[in-house]
Amino acid sequence: MCHGSIVEVSAAVLTRPDGRVLLAQRPQGKAYAGYWEFSGGKVEPGESLEAALVRELHEELGIVVTRACRWITRVFEYPHAIVRLNFFRVFDWQGEPHPHEGQVFSWQQPDAVEVAPLLPANFPILKALSLPPLLGITHAESLGVDSFLARLDIALANGLRLIQLRDKTLPEDARLALARETVRRAHRYGARVLVNGDPALAGAAGADGVHLDSTAAARLTARPDYDWIGVSCHDAAELAHAAAIEADFALLSPVLPTLTHPGAVTLGWDTFSALAAASPIPVYGLGGLGRDDVALAQSHGAHGVALLRGAWT
Repeated sequence: MCHGSIVEVSAAVLTRPDGRVLLAQRPQGKAYAGYWEFSGGKVEPGESLEAALVRELHEELGIVVTRACRWITRVFEYPHAIVRLNFFRVFDWQGEPHPHEGQVFSWQQPDAVEVAPLLPANFPILKALSLPPLLGITHAESLGVDSFLARLDIALANGLRLIQLRDKTLPEDARLALARETVRRAHRYGARVLVNGDPALAGAAGADGVHLDSTAAARLTARPDYDWIGVSCHDAAELAHAAAIEADFALLSPVLPTLTHPGAVTLGWDTFSALAAASPIPVYGLGGLGRDDVALAQSHGAHGVALLRGAWT
């Protein structure tokens, strides 16, 4: 095979309601035999990515796909080929996955995979899959800290597992106190907290990482040394830079008109879909969306939805 050409692959992340995803072990006789990966296969000439996905899953697993959403696209260089992995989240299908090609399957929690070895390309994929579909952005400034913390407890009890601590106008000591208290409550539920902008504050509060605005991200040439990094983006260039510094995810906004910026230019779903599908890192939609819009956003290539007010009502 000519090394210069890119092999297009449709890759499937079959996701059960409990969050487990399907991994398959590569059979003997294939490159990387014994390694675990996501199902999928090469796109035939003239075939769409969706058609290839449906065909491959029918051939490999004997299932009929009924709901698949574009997710992310990653290019990976193996010694024998450059492969473009066009990932889909597959949420619904008919039939029970059955190994038609002699593979071994296993349903695994993305953040606690118990099978090995994994193909190297899949480590960032599994980390991305451990991100929840909803992200809550704090606004204790307008709610009042006590009112916000009461709402935070309710949101955590209802399943919120990823929080960006924003509240940039609070005095430094008040913001640190809020960050520490948010982290303390979130960690009781196994939720993660990223502090917007301030690495020192994130460290002092015991947060799980930092969230950078596009200006702060633009100043970086490499990934900062934190477990989790999010970046706010508004266009293709900012999204590409977030991926280049190996951020874990991006917020892309504004998708739709918002109360805060009623006249602002919005991306709309068509532009959002194109940007999200091409991105190598997962993208949350932000702006004019509610918690009921997760499935809608996912159908347009989003990993999920980021909420400012909607997370706390």
